[in-house]
Amino acid sequence: MSKITSINPATGQVIKEYEALNEGEILQKIETGQFQFERWKKTSIEARKTLMLNLAEVLKKNKNRYAKAIAMEMGKPISQAVGEVEKCAWVCEYYANETESILKNEMVATDDAESYVRFDPLGIVLAVMPWNYPFWQVFRFLAPALMAGNVGLLKHASNVPECSLLIEEATRDAGFPEGCFQSLLIGSNQVEMIIEDDRVKACTLTGSEHAGSQVAMQSGRKIKPTVLELGGSDPFIVLADADVELSCETAATARLQNAGQSCIAAKRFIVEESIYDSFLEQFKAHFESQIVGDPMDEATTMGPLSSEKALEELDSMVQNSVEKGAKIVTGGKALNREGAFYEPTILVNIQKGMPAYAEEFFGPVALVIKVKNAEEAIQVANDTPFGLGASLWTRDLEKAKQLIPQIDAGAVFVNSMVKSDPRLPFGGVKKSGYGRELSHYGMKAFVNVKTVVIK
Repeated sequence: MSKITSINPATGQVIKEYEALNEGEILQKIETGQFQFERWKKTSIEARKTLMLNLAEVLKKNKNRYAKAIAMEMGKPISQAVGEVEKCAWVCEYYANETESILKNEMVATDDAESYVRFDPLGIVLAVMPWNYPFWQVFRFLAPALMAGNVGLLKHASNVPECSLLIEEATRDAGFPEGCFQSLLIGSNQVEMIIEDDRVKACTLTGSEHAGSQVAMQSGRKIKPTVLELGGSDPFIVLADADVELSCETAATARLQNAGQSCIAAKRFIVEESIYDSFLEQFKAHFESQIVGDPMDEATTMGPLSSEKALEELDSMVQNSVEKGAKIVTGGKALNREGAFYEPTILVNIQKGMPAYAEEFFGPVALVIKVKNAEEAIQVANDTPFGLGASLWTRDLEKAKQLIPQIDAGAVFVNSMVKSDPRLPFGGVKKSGYGRELSHYGMKAFVNVKTVVIK
């Protein structure tokens, strides 16, 4: 039987090994989920609300314990990990309080006596989730799915098994019935058999373009709905009239938070030439002031990458870009210490044909591109296969509103960094995926939108 291994990326030491579920155990989990769905879908929204608010309290009460698991398994600084758990409590509270309004019948005037649209749960939904936000990515699926009357199966990333088990434990501690939400410690090669099971009605995935295409293909063969949230090479556009000091400070946070390991992290910094030198000087200072170290230390602002493999892949992309003409302003190599630590890095002289121009750099590497004007900035921003989020900086808000429709992205934040919010839909276009999570759009992704006509 294969193993699921948890490794501390700050030290390279094995934390714990787990036995992967075999086929029979997986089928039993699906059977348990189906059994519970037949009961859970009949519970009132008020009953679900009570349990979801309980779950929010469980998260708050145990946030330090959960944050420690996050920091140990994937290297997020402990202060950021605590913030992640607190955000999970927020999304639980949001859906607990808003579901009744979101899922209420929508009355429609027709020639018949009564016509309306109702929203019924689908059944078991499989969530294939990544390691970079090991609690938040799961809870932004879990809260709306369970409140809508669905039940969940979680296939988490193989390097965060303890986080996966802790999430299931939290739902039990909150009082959710057995089978409402189950963690599956399995490998990626076992996902297809779950998708092909007729009792599993839908699938949501956050991850790589390759993983998304595989799940979409497997689900498509079985005519099952999917939501995909994939990669990003998000532009951070700074126009000549922007507040340079504030934009630099925000840009550093947007790039280096979670060691740059975020799909919606700003990655390409597109700056008008008249302020380029000033921006780059201040941006460099922010990068060089980072405290890179032990994620368990409260003073640490940036921890390690998730693994030695991730570090090697990132460094390979950096060196490839340098070989093709990119210039290193600061950083540019792994730190000479134990663990998967990489220097906060800035590359300039970015040109087409090098990885830095349009590919996703999943780590603390900023790619700064000089442009002549706003029109060129938009052209460069869109010149990527991805379209997740974009940040636009200018004091001219009317100009910003004219540029927003021209940006190919699922979200545009003006004078702010891109972030997810339970109240707003989240998702991308192009190779960043399709469908939406969060807000009422995310909740309705996995319901039967049922037309009812009564004569």
